[in-house]
Amino acid sequence: MHVFIVVVGLLASILLVGVVLLQSPKSGSGLTGGIASLGTVQTLGVRRTGDFLSKTTGILAAVVMVLCFIAQFTLPGKESSRVAPESIIQRSIPVKPVAPAGPSPVAPLLPALPAK
Repeated sequence: MHVFIVVVGLLASILLVGVVLLQSPKSGSGLTGGIASLGTVQTLGVRRTGDFLSKTTGILAAVVMVLCFIAQFTLPGKESSRVAPESIIQRSIPVKPVAPAGPSPVAPLLPALPAK
């Protein structure tokens, strides 16, 4: 389920980039001039194309935000994160039995001085 949501989110974000690039900037030049040869401007009209692209941008932006939010809650392995993971060092070192505490040898406090 998580993979499906992520793939749909990626496709929606790629479409969002394309729609934003198709919109004409305030100066009047943009990629919408390139699609005029495809007949979309004659079909929709210049004003309706801009309205359509603006609405599509808003809808795709909302879809991307919602899918990102939902994808966070569908991450796999969410239940196992409550238990502290075991490190690689703990798995590779064998556990040695602990010797019972006995009398420890007493070391001299000062080093022995050489005899004269």
